[in-house]
Amino acid sequence: MYIYMKRFMDVLCIIAAAPLWVPLLAVLAVLVGTTSSGGVFFTQKRFGQDKKFFQLYKFRSMYTTAPSDMPTHLLKNPQAHITPVGRLLRKFSLDELPQIFNILAGDMSLVGPRPALWNQDDLIAERDKHGANSIPVGLTGLAQIRGRDELPIETKAAYDGEYAKKMSLSFDIKIIFQTAISALTGRGVKEGGAK
Repeated sequence: MYIYMKRFMDVLCIIAAAPLWVPLLAVLAVLVGTTSSGGVFFTQKRFGQDKKFFQLYKFRSMYTTAPSDMPTHLLKNPQAHITPVGRLLRKFSLDELPQIFNILAGDMSLVGPRPALWNQDDLIAERDKHGANSIPVGLTGLAQIRGRDELPIETKAAYDGEYAKKMSLSFDIKIIFQTAISALTGRGVKEGGAK
């Protein structure tokens, strides 16, 4: 079954890429920690595979006064809550880098539906319709390369379902490659959108 091979490939890829992401993680941690008060990392309760909860890691991109359990798009003025370094991190999706630890822990995969917030029942319900809650959640996914923050929930869930049906090594490689292009260009990022 591909899900077991997927887990092996996730760990192998992360270990092989360690010379790239470890120094980057260290530099970003220093930037976050020295430019605004508060911890370097931010944790949030998210839905994982089979709707099981786990704590997702991110670099903190907001001030400590920002609501912690509210999707960014529901905030009255999202820009007012985001730190200057946080804007840069979010533009290029670098705030997501600590999720490498979630992948190593087995909470996530490199590719899969993005983990829904604990209170995003609408997204979870839509994913149920498409059979997308039974597979590992991911650092990136099909919805991320097809529009990301610009997509309505119904469309995101449909893409997640499409991924669940087509999941394969070649499909994962294609999504990772297209994600790298999107991250470098900042395409699809809409501040105030839900990631």
